[in-house]
Amino acid sequence: MRRHPDLIVFSHLRWDFVWQRPQHLLTRLAADRRVFFIEEPVCSDHGEPAWDCRSPEPGVTVCRPRTPCEAPGFHDDQMPYLCDLVERLREEKAVGDHVAWFYTPMALPLLKGLNPCAVVYDCMDELSGFRDAPPQMLEREAELLRRADVVFTGGPSLYQSKKDRHPHVHCFPSSVDLAHFGQAKGGLADHPAQAALPHPRLGFFGVIDERLDVPLLDAVARARPDWQLVLVGPVVKIDPADLPHHANIHYFGQRAYQDLPAFLTGWDVCLLPFARNEATRFISPTKTLEYMAAEKPIVSTRIADVAGPYGDIVYLADTAEEFTAGCARALTASADDNARRREQMRRVLARTSWDQTAQGMSDLLQEVVAKRPDVTAARHAPAEFWGSGSARTGTDAGGGQRSEPSVVVVGAGPTGLSAAYHLGEDALLLEQNDRVGGWCRSVQENGFTFDFAGHIMFSNDLYVHELYKLLLGDNIHWQDREAWVYSRNVYSRYPFQGALYGLPAEVIKECILGAIEARFGPLKNSNDNAALVQAAPCGGAVEDCCADGVLESTARLVEANGTNGDGAAPPGGGPRNFEEFIYQVWGAGIAKHFAVPYNRKLWAVPLSEMETSWLGGRVPIPDLGEMIEGALRPVPKPMGPNARFGYPLRGGFQALVDGFLPHLQGPLRLGARVAAVSPTRRLLTLQDGTEVPYEQLISTIPLPVLVRCMGDEAPEEVRRAVAGLRYVSVRCIHLGVGRENLTEKHWIYYPEETVFHRIFVQGNASPHCNPPGGFGLTCEITYHPEYKPLPCEGDALIQRCIADCHRVGFFRPEDSIWAATQCDLPHAYVVYDHARPNNVATIRDWLLEQDIVLAGRYSEWEYYNSDHAFLAGKKAAETVRELRAARARPPLCEQAAGSGSLMGG
Repeated sequence: MRRHPDLIVFSHLRWDFVWQRPQHLLTRLAADRRVFFIEEPVCSDHGEPAWDCRSPEPGVTVCRPRTPCEAPGFHDDQMPYLCDLVERLREEKAVGDHVAWFYTPMALPLLKGLNPCAVVYDCMDELSGFRDAPPQMLEREAELLRRADVVFTGGPSLYQSKKDRHPHVHCFPSSVDLAHFGQAKGGLADHPAQAALPHPRLGFFGVIDERLDVPLLDAVARARPDWQLVLVGPVVKIDPADLPHHANIHYFGQRAYQDLPAFLTGWDVCLLPFARNEATRFISPTKTLEYMAAEKPIVSTRIADVAGPYGDIVYLADTAEEFTAGCARALTASADDNARRREQMRRVLARTSWDQTAQGMSDLLQEVVAKRPDVTAARHAPAEFWGSGSARTGTDAGGGQRSEPSVVVVGAGPTGLSAAYHLGEDALLLEQNDRVGGWCRSVQENGFTFDFAGHIMFSNDLYVHELYKLLLGDNIHWQDREAWVYSRNVYSRYPFQGALYGLPAEVIKECILGAIEARFGPLKNSNDNAALVQAAPCGGAVEDCCADGVLESTARLVEANGTNGDGAAPPGGGPRNFEEFIYQVWGAGIAKHFAVPYNRKLWAVPLSEMETSWLGGRVPIPDLGEMIEGALRPVPKPMGPNARFGYPLRGGFQALVDGFLPHLQGPLRLGARVAAVSPTRRLLTLQDGTEVPYEQLISTIPLPVLVRCMGDEAPEEVRRAVAGLRYVSVRCIHLGVGRENLTEKHWIYYPEETVFHRIFVQGNASPHCNPPGGFGLTCEITYHPEYKPLPCEGDALIQRCIADCHRVGFFRPEDSIWAATQCDLPHAYVVYDHARPNNVATIRDWLLEQDIVLAGRYSEWEYYNSDHAFLAGKKAAETVRELRAARARPPLCEQAAGSGSLMGG
């Protein structure tokens, strides 16, 4: 008699595809429950939507839907047909109590027609990282994590990435059928397909797709034509013509699960030749243990879930050369070394089996189902929206239903996180991505940690330093700044104007003479810049010719246009724009050799169209004596407000923003993209159709996006003001180089002809940003569709950055590239043009009347850094409280009636 609820399983994999985790688990779970395995639909032009059902294993029914829709997979267009089919299946198969089990978040809409005892997410892969992943994947997964009662992960890397996103995440690494693959240890006949091949044979079985390191495979085959490389498995998502084809590479296609031990028995070395890319970042290859069951030597690239647990068993390599050498060592290893590795393999295998894994999952599932009335009912109730995707379920500490938060914060970047933190239980925090952080998020690529864009920690505000302690504790790394400029094939310290030493003599001469002329007037009547170099302030002024976002400001930005650091207008009426400002303050030499070319690269808009109020408090300009001294000898130490800065020791800048999560008292919802905002109805509509009411709204998203979401509810003058806002976008190219300690610098400015304007040296932000033997860096490129479009896209842009890195000597052409990825920041730098103050005031004042508070760089349209963002969030929370207090107070006339007279006796 079956004792447990049926399983309705939604899978992106076909049952008849490679036999792997789903088949191993579900055939075992089917021993005491029915399993309905629902595959992705296939298009059929004949008849009504229908099921093709069969039972390949006892207790397992494989259900393949046929629909008239051509959309692939669990596409939204398929859902009307699939919802009806799932309901029909329940009726025809008499499905009563059931558990919904998901291998793909894309099937989540099908949960709508079910009433499961529990929802399971068996996360066997990070599908969002795979080639051709649907764009909704991350949003669907965030929603699935919110709805799931229990989450299983297929390996330790996946566990680490999901464990903070759900209260019940359990690591169940894929196991092994020891008896099946143990046949390959000896006595089993060689498979006929390969029997004629000479030895040594190096083999791989599994899916051949974007996860395979094709160039590595090609290089090994070329380097050792005497080795036979055997690959068994289907080729998917890549063109077979793109695979290497040599006389010593043999592709045998997909073979039955029963045939694999016969192939394995004839191999001398087993291969895990995986590329290190987004698709392999979290993989935990099942074949690792299957190879171990045959007690064969294994050579692998440095995949985290192989190198971590099995680094002393498996031969590890990072490059094609190292992989070839690893295979050679495996083939010639001593008997003692082989015996040691086999013994370690046996100890690993003794601790696991598919039977144990399935039983462990079943036990947890029974606990969840048993507790459902207490634990999961609230999660699936309509009020579930107000619960977090982590540990909160929408109830208060006493078990009662918590009221809906009255303040909604849109955007969980540093400003939004700070606002929600300071508001406590009053705030619901919405974030469109699957992780918090905004542009302060971090990404991992092949063991490297990269921030979306370069960030550091610095502030003169004691409260911000208290937040640093709260958020990071001991996970912080303080160091002295090493900021440099690369021009004329020379590195000079930043700021450029105070460290001219090492530059060509003629450059130094022009810079110093230009600075003198800027202060005292032209030395010659023929000076071409006489109209620009009017007298300007110098000693003690706090100005920066390169204010670009990495440098943390220590003073409030100057509000008035055309002022110097202390608010006084320069003599002669002051500069009319940023370009004139450069010439008047730093002089024609610095303008020519650094400030003008660099800022043109950075801002991507004409400098004459920018005003200067944003320049207050960035880097102290040295007086003439300091400038001359900096030209005669090396500057001994960093100058400026951030001469010493901090950075998370582990986890990238993501660790700083993630530090808010344990301290948020109100709910957080990830994957919640705002589609519409109705100020008149005080209502948000999310992309999934959910409506979210609010009393006050704190917006941290870009002003153009916010007002666009309001449609016609925004007045015409507000829409005109938004249309006048200008901004610059940034594309960050992240490179992981296969060589340690490329430089001691933290960031370098490039005013000359490189595609990037700055390199942020991620590998020196913290030593834990690099894998062993590697070094990471980020090339930052600003662009603007009108003034400065990107020169190319995709891999071409990556190759352009690599070539420019070679040209400026940052690393060598022979250095291997272990990782290459890119992040796009559509709204990066707000442009301080002359129309900005009036446009921002028009938008801000109207929104405040609608109980919408703007906070942060992109909502306030201000030049903020991360410390300012924390303070902006705190200020927004205080503003909301002030608005509520003002509404709670009676009108002045009522106060007067109560007190007798406003004027007194």
